[in-house]
Amino acid sequence: MITAVDANVIIDVLTGDARHGMRSADALRDAATLGRLVACDIVWAEVTSWYADRTVVEDAIATLGIAFDPLTADAATVAGQAWARYRTAGGPRERLVADFLIGAHATTQADRLLTRDRGFFRRYFGEVTVVDPARGEAR
Repeated sequence: MITAVDANVIIDVLTGDARHGMRSADALRDAATLGRLVACDIVWAEVTSWYADRTVVEDAIATLGIAFDPLTADAATVAGQAWARYRTAGGPRERLVADFLIGAHATTQADRLLTRDRGFFRRYFGEVTVVDPARGEAR
């Protein structure tokens, strides 16, 4: 089983977030017992932006057991298609945004997505199982 991990979960753990840190850490541990943990290039960029020292953040991500897994062309195409559906439905975004790329990565390159942003991903990427560490649930 491959679990794609969203930036909010990684940042919760690395910053020791008072509200979400423990639940996110528990969810990461649980996911690691089931298989690989991966972060796409978009998530990687979001997380590393929190740190001035590249070595420190990459070591921290590695300590969590999360591997870098860049988007494939297939994932980028799925993101574009989801964004087009969103825009056709009246979505206000005027450019392809990170969330669509993250959702497409999880859909095409993983078995599930660990994120606290479950509503968006369930709506636009219903075929991927979404695990919410705050609720300890999957769908």
